[in-house]
Amino acid sequence: MDKNQSYPTPEMTQLFKAICQLKSENEAEKFFRDLLTLPELKEFANRWQIVKLLIQRKPYTEIAQKLQVSTATVTRVAHWLHRGMGGYQLIASRILKSR
Repeated sequence: MDKNQSYPTPEMTQLFKAICQLKSENEAEKFFRDLLTLPELKEFANRWQIVKLLIQRKPYTEIAQKLQVSTATVTRVAHWLHRGMGGYQLIASRILKSR
């Protein structure tokens, strides 16, 4: 993103508001399948799996091998897990609490 652009952009805010309108897993499946390509969905799903494995303190090399991604991808996700805006932590804590 250009350094002169703000985050979030108005278009991103509209997308986030649309996502907040989803009421079920089924609705989310339909919306995200229409919004994203299958490779994009796979990439996002892999990132979420990486988060879950990082929280379990699995080694980066083990995660990379298991999910068939590079250790650079695992490192990038770990960076956002530990130094991001807290989104991964927020959702992970909700999911772990519900178990």
